[in-house]
Amino acid sequence: MTEPTTQAEDAPTPASFTIGDVVRHRVFPFRGVIFDVDPEFNNTEEWWQSIPEEIRPRKNQPFYHLFAENEESTYVAYVSQQNLLPDGDGDPVSHPGVVQMFDRFENGRYRLRKQIRN
Repeated sequence: MTEPTTQAEDAPTPASFTIGDVVRHRVFPFRGVIFDVDPEFNNTEEWWQSIPEEIRPRKNQPFYHLFAENEESTYVAYVSQQNLLPDGDGDPVSHPGVVQMFDRFENGRYRLRKQIRN
């Protein structure tokens, strides 16, 4: 028999990061800059189920879209908040999408281009 969840357990987790922050993955060797935030999981059930159960993240937390990079390549990643940490390197991210969305890198974070800001 499963225990009923409380409203606090079901409530979404507040976002710890924002667009322009440089972060790194807690487990896998990649880092990136956040370019979009979903307050809760907003991908397919198939994608979520493809993650091994023992490391599958909760859905009721922010998920971040990253311009990501590792030692071999650049790509776009979709990562749960529980798997991200602030990146303390202070180095820019070399993903080609960064220059399309951000105009400068200051104090360890990126600033959106004026044309993209609301």
